[in-house]
Amino acid sequence: MTEKEMIICRCEEVTYGQLVETAKKFSCSSRELKLRTRAGMGYCGGRTCRIAVDSIALSTTNRDVSQITLKYQPPIRPISFGKLGDVTK
Repeated sequence: MTEKEMIICRCEEVTYGQLVETAKKFSCSSRELKLRTRAGMGYCGGRTCRIAVDSIALSTTNRDVSQITLKYQPPIRPISFGKLGDVTK
């Protein structure tokens, strides 16, 4: 496996190569890169790839470091352990 084939976003199966190529082609911010590739838009909401997507966008374009980074959204609303373990018959 080459560096370009390394999967960054497991949920959407977006590779490092796809992210770098898209960031260079469109001079993307982190948000633009996310929208163009769907990295960070999968089930986990960017919890595993958000930092990598931010880093790739920042390193491949001429943006300054104060650029707003991506946030992540929980995939569903939180519930308590009591409700999770509640079994009704």
